[in-house]
Amino acid sequence: MKKLWVLYRSFMLTRNAYVLLAAVVLLFVLSFFIPLLFSITRLFLFVLVFLVCTDAVVLYSKRAGIKGSRITPERFSNGDDNSIHLNIENHYTFTTGIKIIDELPFAFQQRSWKRKAVLKGGQECRISYTLRPLQRGEYAFGNINVFVTSPLALVQRRYIFEQPQTIPAYPSFLHLKQYQLMAVSSSLNETGTRRLRKTGSSMEFEQIKEYVTGDDRRNVNWKATARRSDLMVNIFTDEKSQHVYCLIDKGRNMKMPFEGMTLLDYAINASLVLSNVALLKHDKIGLLTFAKEPESFLAADSRSIQMERILENLYRQQTQFSETDFEALYTHVRGKVKNRALLILFTNFESIPGFQRQLPYLRRMARHHLLLVVFFENTELKALRERPAENLEDIYIKTIANKFAFEKRQMVKALQQHGILSILTTPQQVSVSTINKYIELKTRQAL
Repeated sequence: MKKLWVLYRSFMLTRNAYVLLAAVVLLFVLSFFIPLLFSITRLFLFVLVFLVCTDAVVLYSKRAGIKGSRITPERFSNGDDNSIHLNIENHYTFTTGIKIIDELPFAFQQRSWKRKAVLKGGQECRISYTLRPLQRGEYAFGNINVFVTSPLALVQRRYIFEQPQTIPAYPSFLHLKQYQLMAVSSSLNETGTRRLRKTGSSMEFEQIKEYVTGDDRRNVNWKATARRSDLMVNIFTDEKSQHVYCLIDKGRNMKMPFEGMTLLDYAINASLVLSNVALLKHDKIGLLTFAKEPESFLAADSRSIQMERILENLYRQQTQFSETDFEALYTHVRGKVKNRALLILFTNFESIPGFQRQLPYLRRMARHHLLLVVFFENTELKALRERPAENLEDIYIKTIANKFAFEKRQMVKALQQHGILSILTTPQQVSVSTINKYIELKTRQAL
């Protein structure tokens, strides 16, 4: 009984067979008016039935005439094109036509996905395609369905390969290698940004040199002095390993979508690549996410395991619909971050009153740390501003769009007046803009 059920699920006629059957029906109808056609049509029907049976026997002669498998990465990179591969093997001795339907995760909404190929006897092929997830989380694949036809193309056999897979989508880790070059390039030096080497009394030793007037006598190296018979002193440089924290706002303003991804996902992707660049620059990187209250906190560290910790932490973050509490953020930062650090705050302000409510807490954080505020330009409003106005309604819409854009520029100016660094960027350029600013600050030794 089970074999009959399997046969029922896998057996189906092709379009060619239905066209020929339609032709037989038409000939039978005509035979009422032309009796000579009846014998010819009946013979044609017997031949068609014989060919269908023969085609079915040929396709079902092998229990596993086709084999299929799916190769996926261990995890998806959110917002990037991820490669998927399907391996199909033809174990028949003749050329087959195949149609493949892969059951993709429902989040991609690709209900008509299919691929076609022709395989010779004993041939293998690999079919590759890409998927671009727009949300972090798990994506569940279903079965691989392969429909096979012989050269007669009258019967179609369906193979079902059960390969359920669940792939987690992590923040955009595919861009890490792309941005690693920015950490070691010297392109900023070509623009006139020069590194100022400062001497200090930190515990990072640089060299031993002869004593000159003005050197700190507490740094005299008596062993080197005895060997050289001249007064020698130790020279120290400022500690190269600085503390950098990514502060990610998860409030309702970060729920706004642009090209399918929320502002939170853009901020998370930028934080991930920035963390990788900071570790390559030998800085200590940390993480703090907050909304109505501070949530996950990861102390700054420069060990190699820190990158994996940040990746796992960012994977679990979700947008909240509550109003962001910057006062609670300031209190948490004062209690947790003891050393002076570079704080990179990813947030979004959509109105002047909302910005002014949070400005006092930003000023307080800037007193103790170097604060860089990264917020987003509304690209939809930019398109409205650039579109020509054709009627009174268009003029009204352009005026409102220009008003919001002007308020964004006013926010940048207000931050500058209070000594707070800022970046106003599009969601698509947030990673590049933030890394460029970080490298600039690192080169200038602003921290």
